[in-house]
Amino acid sequence: MTDAALLEQQEQAAAPRATARRFGDVILDVKNISLSFGGVKALTDISFDVREHEIRAIIGPNGAGKSSMLNCINGVYQPQQGSIALRGKTFRHMKSRQVAEMGIARTFQNLALFKGMSVLDNIMTGRNLRIKSNLLLQALRIGPAEKEEIRHREYVERIIDFLEIQPFRKTPVGQLPYGLQKRVDLGRALAMEPQVLLLDEPMAGMNVEEKQDMCRFILDVNDEFGTTVVLIEHDMGVVMDISDRVVVLDYGRKIGDGTPDEVRGNPEVIKAYLGTAH
Repeated sequence: MTDAALLEQQEQAAAPRATARRFGDVILDVKNISLSFGGVKALTDISFDVREHEIRAIIGPNGAGKSSMLNCINGVYQPQQGSIALRGKTFRHMKSRQVAEMGIARTFQNLALFKGMSVLDNIMTGRNLRIKSNLLLQALRIGPAEKEEIRHREYVERIIDFLEIQPFRKTPVGQLPYGLQKRVDLGRALAMEPQVLLLDEPMAGMNVEEKQDMCRFILDVNDEFGTTVVLIEHDMGVVMDISDRVVVLDYGRKIGDGTPDEVRGNPEVIKAYLGTAH
């Protein structure tokens, strides 16, 4: 399938969806975030919100601060100024595990999968926060621990079915094509049952058909799971078609925020990122 055909198909799929969208209250509220590394400012006074059941995109040129923003949201970086709140609960100086326990999951641009482990076992690692049994009971698989593991495996199997990777469930992840590894990474994040899912360039390095599949899965995660999605993506065709709102960063500053149409027509965004229309 050509790029043009893919974009046309995405536009057709997105058109009826745009008129039927219903959002809840603000689920994630980012206020006045500033982040510096030594004398280098990565983010300067960034504010935006994300509404429940929304697909919110963050775009910008390389070095704009997009990944740094996600790293602040999921606790990898601690901003020097500002606050981030999930459902009205502000969290500061929290580690990634604590943020994950609050309901925020993350995929990474550079895959951080366990290449020697199977697809099933990789996705099972996403259930760690949900496991209540201690390590000894888990190792012995006795009593409640065995029943608990069965429940978690059943949940993981449903994710594997959802992502259409059943034939590879026992395959070591390192043997899979890159596009399927990206699905496994998504599956591991979904296994955490997040309220907010952060996707860092989920389609980087994919061919056209792989992008088409990933678009479909992101839309289905949002629609069927009800998961709020925040994504970084460089493919503007994808961003403009599947996102409800877009925030634009440039050199660590916010230069645009609004619907895809509003951002597309923003002169400052056009100048800094999208390029002048001819």
